[in-house]
Amino acid sequence: MAHLDLAGIGYDLPDGRGLLADVSLRVGPGERVALVGPNGAGKTTLVRIATGELAPHRGAVGRGGTLAVMGQLVGRAADDRTVRDLLVEHAPDRLREVARRLAGAELDMMTDDDEPAQLAYAQALADWADVGGYAAEAEWDEITQEVLAQPFERAQWRAVTSLSGGEAKRLVLTALLRGPAELLVLDEPDNSLDVPTKRWLEDQLLATAKGVLFVSHDRELLSRTATHVAALEPGPAGATAWVHGGSFATFPAARAERMSRLEELRRRWDEEHAKLRQLVVMYKQKAAYNADMASRLQAARTRLARFEEAGPPEAVAAEQQVTMRLRGGRTGRRAVVCEALALTGLTRPFDLEVWFGERVAVLGANGTGKSHLLRLLAAGGTDPGPEHLPADGQPVAPVAHAGVARLGARVRPGWFAQSHQRRDLTGRTLLDVLHRGEGARGGMGREHAGRVLDRYDLAHAAEQRVETLSGGQQARFQILLLELSGATLLLLDEPTDNLDLHSAEALEAGLAAYEGTVLAVTHDRWFTRGFDRFLHVGADGSVVETPEPVWEDDGVRTR
Repeated sequence: MAHLDLAGIGYDLPDGRGLLADVSLRVGPGERVALVGPNGAGKTTLVRIATGELAPHRGAVGRGGTLAVMGQLVGRAADDRTVRDLLVEHAPDRLREVARRLAGAELDMMTDDDEPAQLAYAQALADWADVGGYAAEAEWDEITQEVLAQPFERAQWRAVTSLSGGEAKRLVLTALLRGPAELLVLDEPDNSLDVPTKRWLEDQLLATAKGVLFVSHDRELLSRTATHVAALEPGPAGATAWVHGGSFATFPAARAERMSRLEELRRRWDEEHAKLRQLVVMYKQKAAYNADMASRLQAARTRLARFEEAGPPEAVAAEQQVTMRLRGGRTGRRAVVCEALALTGLTRPFDLEVWFGERVAVLGANGTGKSHLLRLLAAGGTDPGPEHLPADGQPVAPVAHAGVARLGARVRPGWFAQSHQRRDLTGRTLLDVLHRGEGARGGMGREHAGRVLDRYDLAHAAEQRVETLSGGQQARFQILLLELSGATLLLLDEPTDNLDLHSAEALEAGLAAYEGTVLAVTHDRWFTRGFDRFLHVGADGSVVETPEPVWEDDGVRTR
């Protein structure tokens, strides 16, 4: 029977600090185990251990059945891979091995067409047939037809960099879900997917008989698909895991009940510990003038020693503390005005008015121009005045357009970029960035910087370079810079994509208290619940306001 067992997994960082401590969980056939926890708690490290890419320092990994893996960075690698390379990379081991040998033999034939090269090529072709290579190519043809609307014969030579992140991920997910592997390990499979594709993924996960271990921050996907939730809980010696044997819908209440129970057990343990110590003290005092008390003193000491040796109950996991104080400020009543605005090659002309204090969600499929709209506004619109320059000094690339996009009086844009990559911050530590200040964001001393980093759970990373942070940490730091800049118009491009559950909730709370205007591009259905206006950008170039979220281009509306 296919299964994945992690037993007592421990892993230490190079500086000796514990990252994982005694983590145990199991994935069986048909089970969908969601791995959740704060950014930096060790989820990706645990995934790499589960797949054999990384060896644990303690504990053991047991596996029965075949395993297939999709990493977090699928579709993001800036290399020269092709679609064929991508599908081969995620094929079964034997098929992958022969495919690489066949590619090498083809290259040898082109460079040195002698008899040994011809024989090697002929053998590679025979091996390719023996391992089912031609059947795999037929399957890949169906996949590329479905995802890219191209036959495999044409699509196989396309560069992966020519695909959107969502297209690359769906290619790999389709191949893995249809493939022969009995176990799947998926690291953030929903990132870069639009909502229709997320729904497709949810349906596929619900239908599969494979065992699946996956990492996700999408609360809708978690709520719909997970049969178990494994929560990594950071502690002094590293993160431990608590597995909730139910859906994500019941996870928050179950975890709160567990924390309450652990607190009560610890309180009782502390009370009993104090009583035993007092008993030892009492008998010690009595034994000083009564020899008959010596045996009772020894018994009390033995009882205390055994109690302490058994140790206290499991410690209550420290809650992640992230507090976002997005402040903003008053602006003119009309924050954004667009007149006959058209994004070149993406949208038809449209008009739009956004009033101070409104929360506008910009929705639509990948590649329709949503991010371009935010980037145009982030640069100050079509004719920015000095007051409309980016609040945090972030450079913004120009956007080809026609028509007018104006920002209102005292509207200072702050932009959260989807990729989180701030090239202007590369090579700089978090403390250095905060110390210098940029744009409307003033510099600050080390002590003040340490306090604000602590509010974002980033104090421990203060001396790290920005580009070395995890995706979630980079997202939190980018939001912190927006907070400090005092931006009165927040332009958020997929802000919750890499945020852990607690940080996403902290962002929602911060936006609820924010005095200013918010436009957000998002595929996060849970996050969208906090918005009051919805702008849908269609694949046909239309830009229309809708009374509720619209995720499909066919007009199907879903709350």
